[in-house]
Amino acid sequence: MKFIDEARIEVFAGNGGNGIASFRREKFIPFGGPDGGDGGRGGSIYARADRNVNTLVDYRFAKHHRAKNGEHGRGSDCYGRGAEDIYLRMPVGSVVTDAATGEVIADLTEHDQVALLAKGGKGGLGNIHFKSSTNRAPRQQTDGEEGEVRELKLELRVLADVGLLGMPNAGKSTFISAVSNARPKIADYPFTTLHPNLGVVRVGSERSFVIADVPGLIEGAADGAGLGHQFLRHLKRTGLLLHIIDLAPFDAEVDPVREARAIARELERYDPELAEKPRWLVLNKIDMVSEDERAARAADFKKRLKWRGPIFLISALTHEGCEALTRAIYEELASRRTPVEVVADGSADPGGLSAAEGDADDPRFRGAAD
Repeated sequence: MKFIDEARIEVFAGNGGNGIASFRREKFIPFGGPDGGDGGRGGSIYARADRNVNTLVDYRFAKHHRAKNGEHGRGSDCYGRGAEDIYLRMPVGSVVTDAATGEVIADLTEHDQVALLAKGGKGGLGNIHFKSSTNRAPRQQTDGEEGEVRELKLELRVLADVGLLGMPNAGKSTFISAVSNARPKIADYPFTTLHPNLGVVRVGSERSFVIADVPGLIEGAADGAGLGHQFLRHLKRTGLLLHIIDLAPFDAEVDPVREARAIARELERYDPELAEKPRWLVLNKIDMVSEDERAARAADFKKRLKWRGPIFLISALTHEGCEALTRAIYEELASRRTPVEVVADGSADPGGLSAAEGDADDPRFRGAAD
């Protein structure tokens, strides 16, 4: 299935049915009085988070969603029937925004979470509501209200604890395949990932976290260059960013420090809040550098970049340094107390770190399945 993380739809809630002005007319019952019933309510449209749905591909083709109108009222005090509501299934992590105003209508972060997208119109009143001691034969009635009509923008933001950043071919896909069961495409020629990948990293028997790999960024991504800017939204929910850097680029003229600065600028231009997230530097491909030069290269890199945060040296290909890095990540996430404690039955809150044995059902893991 093609990974679709963005779509636009229009929703049309149902109109309310009209009330009716009617009078009781039966033999031997003069002056029967008003008996016009109310109209039924129009159907509303809701969004429901479903962990069994992986992408927004259904809404790429089905762009219009209409609820039915309520029935009109009838005589003999008969009220019109209300229309059924419509529930649109969306992946966990979906954000629904009003395309006209930019208002966030729903942020679906939990399985079975429901949010109202468009409210159906109320039914009109029949003339039985207008009778009084001075108005015994009312001919007033009201029409039903119109249902809401909205154009909505749907975005899928995967729920992950850690996000990977970096230029194309920095080794992000190799890293996520080395530390988790994710199997993104990896080859011995230059190319970039085309869609996000999620992997569950296990640190011990009952400790794990979710990591997300997005397509590599290039300079000018905030202006629309490349693919990476289309998927930066997936990093907004993460608690930690890992900036993967190619310490031994194939092209000798490429400066890793310059590329690291370019990534930082693109983050700032795309979303200042995303740029403020904790970010660790991970110098990859140390297997291509002699052991005597590794420390010197790392020190020079840190000095030129004026970096004061954590820095790690790894080889995603040989797995050297990967275990120490994943343990440090877990300890950092646990220290912030964002994960919830796993209860006795083995379940965990989907907003935090998942239980090791429950990863297959974790909505964050299923949210970006290919």
